Amino acid sequence: MLKQAHAISEEIIEWRRDFHMHPEIGFEVQRTAGIVATELEKLGYRVRTGVGKTGVVADIGEGGKMVAIRADMDALPLQELNEVEFKSKIDGRMHACGHDSHTAMALGAAQILAKEKFEGRIRFLFQPSEEAADAEGKSGAMRMVEDGAMDGVDYVIAQHIDPTEPVGTISIGAGPASGGVDSWFGIIEGKGGHGAYPQTTIDPFYLLAHVIFALNGIVSRRLDPFAPAVVSIGSINGGFTENVIPQSLKITGTLRYTDVAVQKQIHAEIKRAFEVAKALGGSYELKFEIGSLPMINDERVSAEIEKVGAEMLGRKKLTPPVKTLGAEDFGSFMEKAPGAMFTLGVRKKGHEDYLLHHPKFDLDESALPIGTAVLVESALKLLKK
Repeated sequence: MLKQAHAISEEIIEWRRDFHMHPEIGFEVQRTAGIVATELEKLGYRVRTGVGKTGVVADIGEGGKMVAIRADMDALPLQELNEVEFKSKIDGRMHACGHDSHTAMALGAAQILAKEKFEGRIRFLFQPSEEAADAEGKSGAMRMVEDGAMDGVDYVIAQHIDPTEPVGTISIGAGPASGGVDSWFGIIEGKGGHGAYPQTTIDPFYLLAHVIFALNGIVSRRLDPFAPAVVSIGSINGGFTENVIPQSLKITGTLRYTDVAVQKQIHAEIKRAFEVAKALGGSYELKFEIGSLPMINDERVSAEIEKVGAEMLGRKKLTPPVKTLGAEDFGSFMEKAPGAMFTLGVRKKGHEDYLLHHPKFDLDESALPIGTAVLVESALKLLKK
């Protein structure tokens, strides 16, 4: 499979560069999805478009088990600072997280699999909006699942590029691989007034100071120290001028977890923290926006991908996975079927300091055939399980 992937490496790179030059964000991936659908139809796949708003689902094979391969298509609202021939042509938009390469490698895998004979079915999930959510707080994976993208799937796999690891390496391991993420939005209500007469007010800044102290104690004092979790404040807004105490303040933040029980506890503890405002004479409003589920790599699926990596690249090329609470909505697919995501080393000389989401992020394209081959071989191995 590695030999076959190298044979089409120029085409994979050409796709990646085309997507890179024409980045689309969120659910607005019509051009990318159109190219993907056209290429898959040429290869003989049974293609459905408009899945999860703008996603593409493509099947090949008959009967038996079904393995799904997922690739995300969206870019970031970021101005590219690289000076390369395939630089983004759209101001304020850039493929700074490698989704252009994910889509290209999945198309390469689809091309190879279209020529293979196997028992069972393989489904490709080309997903919009991994980086963002719609007005209802739902990402592309959630919307695709709602539209039946995972119906009948027995296993699901994916990959993500890793600019910190060298080309020729992959990383895979069972267990938590990324955190679940929710957002929270609060308003602290006091009583406004003149800054010279604080005794006539209920200062929301004073209330907020105590709420912040309580929020920052959730992870260190309220949760099990062996339960990975984060509660972070992202914005505070309020006030108009230097001599007026405002009526209210807005505060927003994010929370991360790997266990649903911990998620529920964090929600309760954030509410408890806001209750401090009431104890001091104020009031509050608080709402949560439920986001992506945690990504928990299945033990069996991870073992198959690890075996493929060892056989294809050598065991020394398997690097230990780095635990992180960064969000990845692939967990929504894995809620419906056991799955796993591996990371692909793509470190590029001269770009070691420009990691994911950086305006100078870039990757070593010689890694793309490797990721393609691992996807293909892993899918075929899982069909035989």
